[in-house]
Amino acid sequence: MVEVTALSARDVLGQFADRRLTPTDYLAMCLERISQVNPKINALTAIDRERAIHEAAQASSRWRAGCPKGPLDGLPIGVKDLQDTQGLLTSHGSPRMRSYVPKSDFPMVARLRDAGAIILAKTNVPECGAGGNSRNPVWGATANPFDANLITGGSSGGSAAALAANLLPVCTGSDTGGSLRLPAALCGIVGFRPSVDVIAHPTRPLGWSGVSVLGPMTRTVDDLTLILSTSHGYHPDDPLSAHYPEARFTTLPNVDLSTLRVGYSEDFGGAPVDPAIRKTFRDRIEKIASHVQECCPVDLDLGNMDRCFDILRAESFLAAFGEVTKTEPTAFGPDIQTNIALGRSMTLADRAWAHAEQTRILRRFNALMHDLDVILLPTAPVSPFPWTQGHVTEIEGKSMDIYYRWLALTYRGSLAGGPSITLPCGRDTRGMPFGLQALGAVRSDEALLATAKTLETLFAGDPDMARPCPDMTSLTPSSIDLRSIVTHPPIMERDIHSKTAPLGTAV
Repeated sequence: MVEVTALSARDVLGQFADRRLTPTDYLAMCLERISQVNPKINALTAIDRERAIHEAAQASSRWRAGCPKGPLDGLPIGVKDLQDTQGLLTSHGSPRMRSYVPKSDFPMVARLRDAGAIILAKTNVPECGAGGNSRNPVWGATANPFDANLITGGSSGGSAAALAANLLPVCTGSDTGGSLRLPAALCGIVGFRPSVDVIAHPTRPLGWSGVSVLGPMTRTVDDLTLILSTSHGYHPDDPLSAHYPEARFTTLPNVDLSTLRVGYSEDFGGAPVDPAIRKTFRDRIEKIASHVQECCPVDLDLGNMDRCFDILRAESFLAAFGEVTKTEPTAFGPDIQTNIALGRSMTLADRAWAHAEQTRILRRFNALMHDLDVILLPTAPVSPFPWTQGHVTEIEGKSMDIYYRWLALTYRGSLAGGPSITLPCGRDTRGMPFGLQALGAVRSDEALLATAKTLETLFAGDPDMARPCPDMTSLTPSSIDLRSIVTHPPIMERDIHSKTAPLGTAV
């Protein structure tokens, strides 16, 4: 029998509706699970217990009366600690923001709350979201639920670990170079990077740049569409968001696996990938090929993708943090400083080239997708490594020249402009979760999700490709204290609702 906390969000809501379960009882089970498991993995940071208990009681009354507030009424969720939550500490994993309690919700969070979701907890991140290892000097490191000595990925690492460990049914995330997809892959859950127009991002510092997007993380594709259906939509302060029918994600089209035209690439145009990951990927492609109409290799060398991403990323960090560091040069950690320094070294000519190159990459990708429904590739180039190591330094004998270069399999996809999703697809040769990344055509979100749902069903029927689940009862704590890198006194329960004035403006 499946434990209640392992149920999908849709199943939980279904049990609310037919009165087999109440939001109050479900929240109590989640809180008990959190108390037992979160100390082992450090996925959740600030937790809003009292408010959640109160809101769950109200939701229970509404379900008993047959009048839920919205489609998510009473469902507790986790919110990435880069996204403002009204009345609940939002630290960004930065000492500079460790007392910041927002007065209002981030727009995506507000939409989820309006749909009835209970904002129970914040999920851990690297400082200000910089990097693929979710550790910071405020809360410490998040460990992988499959091995507490290894990374969970980033920057939405706390969200991925919380989902894999069944602490919560749904979490939010964001993605510039792979922050939704990488941790999802390393933790065996589903992470979706939507097209830039799907979920409004009206606080993005560069409103006309689509490199950074928001998205949900769940354990199933069906739960992704549930969250998308309540959070997508236009916002006037995000010029890239768009009006779509309210029911856009309510019903996905049917996809016949036997008619699917699949392209695949082991390395996204030559990015370094560990040989063991290449082997796992080839094994998966061999299995998939027998079920689809066409499965052929494709050349994803779309241009100078690394330099293009370097410039676009650096300009976004410079826009977000540059002014602060003029007066407070040590306000942020070394990864953020690296991006800011890179941005300051670039010229207007560099910026013009990068935006033109991204346009060329988009058009080459469009031409490639003309004869394909989806492109498959690995999500992570390596198996999870120790969280004490900041990032990968070498793959296939090639040194990484900057801390995020090992994320090329995901950030190159960000440049192409289409939606992308990571699906859990069994385990790699080291027994850790293996994530299969799928790229869709530009603004083909519904089609990609429908394809992902069909692939998810295929994977579930094969022991080698089914979603792996960690055994939290036998998880050995990390050999090094996950909070050993905290540089300030620990945050107490009373501080998560503190009315202390913020030390800076959230970015």
